[in-house]
Formats: sequence, structure tokens, C-alpha cells
Amino acid sequence: MSIPLKQQYRIARYIVQQKLRGRRRYPLVLMLEPLFQCNLACAGCGKIDYPQDILSRRLSIEECLAAVDECDAPVVSIPGGEPLIHKDMPAIVAGIVARKKFVYLCSNAILLKKKLADYRPSPYLTFSIHLDGLRERHDASVCREGVFDTAIDAIREARRRGFRVNVNCTLFQGEDPDEVAEFFDFCSGLDVEGITVSPGYDYERAPRQDVFLQRRQSKRLFREIFKRGAQRPRRWPLNHSSLFLDFLAGNQDYHCTPWSNPTRNIFGWQRPCYLMAEGGYAASFNALMEETAWERYGTGRHPACNNCLAHCGYEGSAVDDAVAHPLKALWVHWRGPRTAGAMVAEPTMRYRGIEAIPIASGGESAEQR
Repeated sequence: MSIPLKQQYRIARYIVQQKLRGRRRYPLVLMLEPLFQCNLACAGCGKIDYPQDILSRRLSIEECLAAVDECDAPVVSIPGGEPLIHKDMPAIVAGIVARKKFVYLCSNAILLKKKLADYRPSPYLTFSIHLDGLRERHDASVCREGVFDTAIDAIREARRRGFRVNVNCTLFQGEDPDEVAEFFDFCSGLDVEGITVSPGYDYERAPRQDVFLQRRQSKRLFREIFKRGAQRPRRWPLNHSSLFLDFLAGNQDYHCTPWSNPTRNIFGWQRPCYLMAEGGYAASFNALMEETAWERYGTGRHPACNNCLAHCGYEGSAVDDAVAHPLKALWVHWRGPRTAGAMVAEPTMRYRGIEAIPIASGGESAEQR
């Protein structure tokens, strides 16, 4: 794990406090989405498929900081859209840092180099840069040539100025494990703090629907990637708990905990999670937590959830397991994710209480399995 000790300690202390208070559901990361507008149109993104009047809307400084206070999670992730487009983003970030919350400001880095002067390095601020692979792969993913080189230049400048930097990677159909391993090697040499990785969620509004991985495909891909990682003399700085990585490799059986990453965007508090708004929007954080039918969502419970392995749904589940079973977490951290043997069984699909079909195949044939 590449998270600094100070941040690990603060998050662990927060979790213990929630456990002592007997809270079953509590947030770990607030997904604060102050705009949907972006300066890219990526093939796998459904966030910008809105009319112009929606794309021009913004959460104000006051609304953003009120959400941070209302939720009170120890970590705030600011995705988008492209957050650096927001003219008040420096003030929003400064307000979150002043509250001693760890903020991950996500960006495609097109604007980052010229915006760096608006921010001050802090142990509470990390720029999380979107990279989906090396030059050819990334530029194809974002549907524009030259973005990879711009992002790498911005990362190096941010590190030179003393900022914390993280790489945020999403994997899609057609990934080559050797190329992903080479990409992780490259990122490790960039002096970034960590690499966040997740299989792409199949947004129904995305311009292309043939880019998303099925559930078993994802797990097999991660096993092959982790096999190559085990052969490296130095571990990749993957910015995840050891049990989440083991989950990606098909070795842990977790239910989604969407409340661990609640989302506040221009429409309100999104139900049930950052990736899906099937349940509409709540007017307050408390309403989100208390009035959402959480039992309807997650793999085996809702069709839209069946192929999801995203960290915003399952990292919280893995962290909760690590707190309950620290020796198991330590063992997996020491040996790394298991890359051979049987995977855990997939749940049977149930939708609104009606049993349907097993989803072990994720839509694949027996030969593919």
C-alpha cells in the first residue's frame, strides 16, 4: 500500500471511532462532483452525455464545503467532468484542506500545468491524474492524440513543485497484461505516490458499449497482471488495500458497500452510488443514508451492478474486512494476491426478490469460462 502513514493512521482512527459508536454504515470517501463538463469525450465515459444547460451547472464553494461538513468522511475525491474547469476549484480545495480532510483532485491534466500556481503543496492534497495506459493506449481511450504526453509533462512539473501525485487507471476490453505491467512499471518510475486501478463500469450513457469488461474477464485479467507484478524486484505502488487487490483477483467474496463512497453532485446526493443514479437523488446526506433501499443494489441484486468491481463500491468492503480480520489482511499484503486456483463463486442474480440466473459467467459461454 502506498498511502502515507499519516493518512493511514487518520483513516484507521476514524474507522475505529465509527465501530465504537456502533455505526453499521459510514462514509470513507466523499465523491464530490461539482460539475459534469469536461474538455475530453472519452469512449467509456457517460458523465458528459447531458444537454448544455446541465453541463454548464456548477456546485458553489458553499455547497461543496457544506457537503464535506455534512458527510464528514476523512477523504474527499473530486471527480468530474474535469474539475480544473471550475473557476472556484482552488477555493474549494483550500477549504477542504483547512478542514484537514485528504482531498484527491482528479484531472486529465490537460489544464494542470498552467493551473498549478493556484494551489499550494500540502500533505492533504493529491492530484489524481487519469492515465489508462501508455501513449497509444491512453490516447485511444480518451479519443485524442497528444493527451498522454501532456499529462506526463504535467505530472513531472507537479512533482517538481512538491505536490502529491497519484495515477488513476481504468481498464477496458482488449487489455494486454504485459502492456498493463509495462505501464505500471512506467508509472512507478514517475515518482508518483500511487496507482489507483479499476475495471471500467459499463455506463449505459457511454458513447461506446463494447469497451467494458465482464466480471470473470476482469478477474482473469487482474490475475495475469498480478502474476507479472510478482516477478518484479520491486512492488508497484498500488493505492489500494491488500484485500481489495485480492478481491480483484477473484479470491475474496465481498458485497458492495455503496454508502462508503457517497456522491454529492449538481443534482443532489446520488442514489445508490457514484456510478449509478437508478435510485434518484436525496436532498441531504442523512436522507441518503437513512432512506436509500441499499438492499436492492450490488452484484446479484441489481442487473446494472453485476459486472461492477469498482473500488468506489468494494474498497470500503475490503477495508471493513481488514479491520475485522487484520491478520488475514497482513498475510495477503505480505504474499500478494493469489493468482492460481479456484476463484470464489459468483452470487446468483436476484432482482427485487426474484431469483433469476447465476452470473458466474458474466455473460460468457462455458468455453470462455
